[in-house]
Amino acid sequence: MKITFIGATHEVTGSCYYLEAAGRKFLVDYGMEQGPDYYENKELPVAPGDLDFVLLTHAHMDHSGNLPALYAKGYQGPIYATEATCNLCDIMLRDSAHIQMFEAEWRNRKGRREGKPEFIPAYTMEDAMGVLRNFVRCPYDKIIKPAEGIEVRFVDAGHLLGSSSIEVWMTEEDKTEKIVFSGDIGNINQPLIRDPVYIREADYVVMESTYGDRSHGERPDYPAILAEIIQRTFDRGGSLVIPSFAVGRTQEMLYFIRQIKEQGLVHGHDGFTVYVDSPLANEATTIFSENAYTCYDEEAMDLLNKGINPLSFPGLKTSVTTDDSRAINFDEDCKVIISASGMCDAGRIKHHLKHNLWNPRNTILFVGYQAIGTPGRALLEGAVELKLFGETVQVAAEICKMPGISGHADVNGLIEWAKAFDTRPKHVFVTHGDDTVTEIFAQRLKEELGYDATAPFSGTEYDLLENRCIHEAVGVRIVKATASPKTTKAARAYEKLLAMERRLMSVIRKNEGCPNKDLDRFARDIQSLCDKWDRDDFN
Repeated sequence: MKITFIGATHEVTGSCYYLEAAGRKFLVDYGMEQGPDYYENKELPVAPGDLDFVLLTHAHMDHSGNLPALYAKGYQGPIYATEATCNLCDIMLRDSAHIQMFEAEWRNRKGRREGKPEFIPAYTMEDAMGVLRNFVRCPYDKIIKPAEGIEVRFVDAGHLLGSSSIEVWMTEEDKTEKIVFSGDIGNINQPLIRDPVYIREADYVVMESTYGDRSHGERPDYPAILAEIIQRTFDRGGSLVIPSFAVGRTQEMLYFIRQIKEQGLVHGHDGFTVYVDSPLANEATTIFSENAYTCYDEEAMDLLNKGINPLSFPGLKTSVTTDDSRAINFDEDCKVIISASGMCDAGRIKHHLKHNLWNPRNTILFVGYQAIGTPGRALLEGAVELKLFGETVQVAAEICKMPGISGHADVNGLIEWAKAFDTRPKHVFVTHGDDTVTEIFAQRLKEELGYDATAPFSGTEYDLLENRCIHEAVGVRIVKATASPKTTKAARAYEKLLAMERRLMSVIRKNEGCPNKDLDRFARDIQSLCDKWDRDDFN
């Protein structure tokens, strides 16, 4: 019974944990890295086709975004997640595939002129659609049994619609150990969704630490702050551009703006228009409404019971087509534009930055975390220019950040979540935080709560039966990003072929004991395939 740490170790994104227990092999999360990669991540120690199942904490890309790539490499098993997470992944993974394919097309058009090798997206729409068929919907607070000797329960993490912490009971050699994966722990008193549920018992804990070194401070009056930013931007004849995560943060912004309009907090600009320029965000808003009765908090439910949609108001316009999106920047009236992605590293927001960054009358308002190395982080740190679509754009617009707004608990919220356990866990593994933050928070858990806590690097292996570290990995820094043959089309295709080899061996082993006639037919099929492709005429 062991856990191997793969991603989000001494880094904020790319969550992935590999476990072996009760004769089964499974993952918790398989997320995409966002922003630059500072440490090398170990490859999965098992062929994707040999995995038995995946548990998913929530739908954000840094937890779910690589699942289609896992499918492309041969994984065909179930992915267990809450109902709302399944619904959100249905749109988010398809959107991710679309963005990757679109940007690959754009880069290749430009690259061909420069003689560069073809850029291949991490996965295709076919891969995204394939993996989505394998999602299994699970209710909150009910124990499910994905395999003999393994039981799982999803509890509300209060971070995103459908987000969860996951309790896993594993039985081996007549001994049961319980490991809890915090997922992303939510901030308290967020709009729309409920506060995180505290878990009382655990032998081991894998815990996030995004804000493990800082406090959000007292909760600001978000509608008042947002209204003041809108007011001063409109008063100087500008527009407000909000780079926003399509799922979660956009819905919070709509919630606040509804309050602003209802209370008349912006003066002299009655009926101002708010554009939500993100097909994904628009679909997500629909999913929020459809899951209201299982995920909304008391305040939001009170509005619904009064016949008020907490996410709608006069002047709200949604953009779906690219023509709709382009038309926004020809609207000369003062307006609010909410567009994805939240870190400005992809999507339609890049077009809105191109059209608005240079104008000192405009404001760019950041309302979420900006990872190191992203365009959003660069703007917050005072960048004077930004390269967009191969063009350098000067930064003249006002750049500001909404104070304290985060879907993540701050250090105080993390400590409250950690100290809720009635007895001390045997070990707490601190992950999903910037390099030094993980160490700082692990040390705080030791000093304040008396926990045995460490911040593992990718590749660290831990025996959960014996409560001992099998292999303590050392962080290997990536000195410089260099071109790799893996970025070429041929290399990616060959990598996929090798993954199929591993899956074939797995299928062969699973067919041991089948009737001889079936095995003979299987062998003939393989022989025929080998005869077809065993050739030397590749050139």
